[in-house]
Amino acid sequence: MSGADPAEALTALLELMARLRDPEQGCPWDRAQNFETIAPYTIEEAYEVRDAIERADAGQLRDELGDLLFQVVFHARLAEERGWFDFAAVAASIHAKLVRRHPHVFGGAPLQGDAAQQSRAWEEHKARERAQSAPDTGALADLPRSLPALMRAAKLGRRAARVGFDWERADQVREKVREELQELDAAIAAARGAPDPHIAEELGDVLFALANWSVHLAIDPEEALRAANAKFERRFRCMERLAAERGASLTVLTAAEWDTLWCEAKRRT
Repeated sequence: MSGADPAEALTALLELMARLRDPEQGCPWDRAQNFETIAPYTIEEAYEVRDAIERADAGQLRDELGDLLFQVVFHARLAEERGWFDFAAVAASIHAKLVRRHPHVFGGAPLQGDAAQQSRAWEEHKARERAQSAPDTGALADLPRSLPALMRAAKLGRRAARVGFDWERADQVREKVREELQELDAAIAAARGAPDPHIAEELGDVLFALANWSVHLAIDPEEALRAANAKFERRFRCMERLAAERGASLTVLTAAEWDTLWCEAKRRT
């Protein structure tokens, strides 16, 4: 714990941001930025927070949260310069939203159900707010296009399911996956080895069907793929170590040697 006053620390950060954007005495790089150029850094910092959490590294988490907070401060400063809103308005907006969406905490409403039921109530509240304020009131409204594609596919499926567009059982979705795989095979065969955008389209349909199958299995597809990525990385790094211990070069291994190393890595990890 730092012991610093939160309000003073935040004020100092806001003042620092203003100085960096000062037209005469600020930093040339910071002055040159806009919403579009800063957005990729904002996404990157959010992922770095996630990485620090997975590593259970408290010091790194503190630093990465600071980096992410700075991104919020930066965007708020850009908006203030355009006369849209300032950081205080951002904080006030999220404060008001959280009070609205927690009537069982702030509004005297009775607490009903467990965390899962509260999550459903939260989504229903969000849907009502969208219907009241957004020009697009469709079931798929306000899903950010910049979400990771697999995550967005699952969210699209969940949104469609809320209005009844869904399969009844997980095995029906599995059959859809099989159907999409057959269509992918047909597209590959028809292309006869030549580049064909239809193949990419059919592969996308397979991935979308897999995302929806995962939802029916109560599995987050983004998390499942992250776990698979981590598992592959562990096993591949293990193969690299095993090969180095035996003086073997990975680039000249035969298919059989690769398979042997892979099976050994699976046993060790």
